[in-house]
Amino acid sequence: MPMESLFATFFPGDCRICSDPLLNISRLPVCTNCIDNIQTFINTQCAVCGELLVARNFRGEEQGTQLCGLCQQVRPRYIRAVSHGPYEGVLRDLVHLLKYQKVNSAAEVLGGKLAQAIESLADEVGPKPIAVPVPLHISKLRQRGFNQSERIASHAARALRTTFPIELVSGALQRRRATTSQTGLTRHQRRLNVRGSFRVDPLLRRVIAGRNVILIDDVFTTGTTAEECTRVLLRAGAAKVWVATVARVSKLEAVASFQGSQSLREEAASFALGNAFGGES
Repeated sequence: MPMESLFATFFPGDCRICSDPLLNISRLPVCTNCIDNIQTFINTQCAVCGELLVARNFRGEEQGTQLCGLCQQVRPRYIRAVSHGPYEGVLRDLVHLLKYQKVNSAAEVLGGKLAQAIESLADEVGPKPIAVPVPLHISKLRQRGFNQSERIASHAARALRTTFPIELVSGALQRRRATTSQTGLTRHQRRLNVRGSFRVDPLLRRVIAGRNVILIDDVFTTGTTAEECTRVLLRAGAAKVWVATVARVSKLEAVASFQGSQSLREEAASFALGNAFGGES
């Protein structure tokens, strides 16, 4: 253990999230109060992609729909996407501590939260699924030193080993080209940005063939990465694909206002066109 990590373990300082003094010796520099305050979703979510819903009719009354506008138009290739909670507050701070400040101990807490999300899929996925982390490009991997999705998935697999055993298959997916930042891009531009950027390792196709796959990532943003990875996995022979992430970037979608709108129809048409004319994996 590096000297600075040893020092932090035996001489705790302040919580890296709320700045309150740490009272317990721990490898994770975050107080128990912050951990206890990690939020889960409380609003109704789309039954497929997990987008938050505010379903109302034109008189403002709540309705019982369980699909967001886009999923009503065109379903994603994956069966369902689940996340532990919204990408905000303590959950977001923990992801940042792991990814950008390399506080590796945050991966165990995040893995525990991911395990809860994965366990919600147990009945529909069935026994002996494989978990495939979304990969980093080699340039990003060298820069960061680790793949946060793989590290979180590893802790989740350990947490689930007695209740819902999953086989972690790291390296099954490969990112064969670096993509530009998705920030500021429209959904269609994001889809084009990731198109063709993933492939399945030829040596691991036999492991994937015929298996139910849980695709693992740290954060679900627009779903374009998840959709492209799912496309590639299915072309490699996977039976079905589900998506599980620690957190989800979300907005409350007023379903009625999107249904039948021109922008939604255009986006759905673009999505369907991409599905019909996908490139080689």
